[in-house]
Amino acid sequence: MTQVKPLIVALDFAAEAPALALVERLDPVRCRLKVGKELFTRLGPAFVERLQRLGFEIFLDLKFHDIPNTVAAACAAAADLGVWMVNVHVVGGRTMLEAARERLSRYERPPLLIGVTVLTSLDRADLAAIGCPGEPRERVLSLAHLAHEAGLDGVVCSPLETAQVRAAFGPAFRLITPGVRPEGSVSGDQKRVMTPAAALAAGADYLVIGRPITQAPDPLSVIEAIDRSCMNVLEN
Repeated sequence: MTQVKPLIVALDFAAEAPALALVERLDPVRCRLKVGKELFTRLGPAFVERLQRLGFEIFLDLKFHDIPNTVAAACAAAADLGVWMVNVHVVGGRTMLEAARERLSRYERPPLLIGVTVLTSLDRADLAAIGCPGEPRERVLSLAHLAHEAGLDGVVCSPLETAQVRAAFGPAFRLITPGVRPEGSVSGDQKRVMTPAAALAAGADYLVIGRPITQAPDPLSVIEAIDRSCMNVLEN
């Protein structure tokens, strides 16, 4: 269920130079990289291609959410770019999800298509404020079911829902977990969090970790500590 290389480092930077300064110290054998909205908007596809030339597999985290044809075309553009994983908002609906799935099925080696369920910055009060009352885990399970039925490869969910989603959809459904914080890290704007080892033990396939690494005085020591905690889980 868990991959040999579970760590995805989120490049939470506003400019190319500091992002590359970190990337040049990382090993593509040990981690993958996530490029999100800010960095992609500033630097574009050329930056993704540069990271791929360095040997890194890229999770393009743009959370597409639009009419079905637009999302399908955007997913195709990501596939043309050669990224390893791309994501869409499940709340875009089944027709949108199936359009994205169908468009990517035309590729010999398509990126993993992952659905975003409930952002880890949202809790019960936040959901109620946008007209979605109930516990986040209920919403996550409902959206994960829709993603599974539409043929997506997996979902993004907080580590607090990982065990339930894993139990519901089995080992082949990929679970990507942001909201992962090493021991001693601050939660920041994340409200549903867990340590790397606990998230893996709950059934996560991939751990997305940004600021605890990118803002650390010694990012490599943080990665090494995460590696050690992950290996303890993977070996047991």
